[in-house]
Amino acid sequence: MTPEGMTLVASRFGPAETADRLVAAVTSRGMTVIARVDHAAAAARVGLELRPTEVVIFGNPRAGTPLMQTTQTIGIDLPLKALIWQDAEARTWLAYNDPHWLAQRHGLVSTGDAVVAAMSDALDAIAREAAGAST
Repeated sequence: MTPEGMTLVASRFGPAETADRLVAAVTSRGMTVIARVDHAAAAARVGLELRPTEVVIFGNPRAGTPLMQTTQTIGIDLPLKALIWQDAEARTWLAYNDPHWLAQRHGLVSTGDAVVAAMSDALDAIAREAAGAST
């Protein structure tokens, strides 16, 4: 089951390669990667096992700032992030929060339409490129 507001894309690549491809797709579009959070490595440091699970945090202040100028609470969901993980069947997935859902969550339904649409289109293209998915 897909959580509300989340988009899932199956990847043709393993988790590490998918994450690296995501970083390449993000930076090639002029966005900045702010952090990579390796949950599996963190779990291993405390003696716990977790299948590969990584969050990549990225964004562009030119896109996010106008939304925060309108409604600062959207700052909890910005910069954007993508989750890459391997499931129990060894399939790799990439997921992200749909910008339209984020806008609705923060009451930006009409105020940020152009920015949100551009974010949504960019995220879709980035995710598909990273996952090797068809358009």
